[in-house]
Amino acid sequence: MEYGGVLEKLAPCGLDCSRCVGFQEGEIKKLSTRLIELLENYQRVAAIMQKFNPAFASYKGFEDILQTFAQASCTGCRSINNSCPTPCIVKTCHKEKAVDFCFQCPDFPCDKQAQIPIGERWLQINQRLQEIGAVEYYQEQNRLPRY
Repeated sequence: MEYGGVLEKLAPCGLDCSRCVGFQEGEIKKLSTRLIELLENYQRVAAIMQKFNPAFASYKGFEDILQTFAQASCTGCRSINNSCPTPCIVKTCHKEKAVDFCFQCPDFPCDKQAQIPIGERWLQINQRLQEIGAVEYYQEQNRLPRY
């Protein structure tokens, strides 16, 4: 993947928007949608299974979560259609500083770190981005769990 493609995936803070549960074109949305299709009408079976396994008593909640994942509509932190529930100063700061990522800013690391929801993780991510570059970082972190 080239740098431009990485910019479509990674937020300015370095988190991978494309692997977020809210991402419109993400794998979680696709898999949740497919699972809903595969489990269509499973509610009646879940009621039977509840007799053998009490976890099935919560099946409705599981369905609700899958529906929420399947309705993901965010197109990432760099887009206008950003629906990330976390208020984050990086979304605007990177534009003001005319950089793609925090580590590219001449003020990095800055005192704004305390205002960033992922705090210490943000610093580690951006130090790694600075060390190996955005493309290599994306490939590296893409093999790790998002959460």
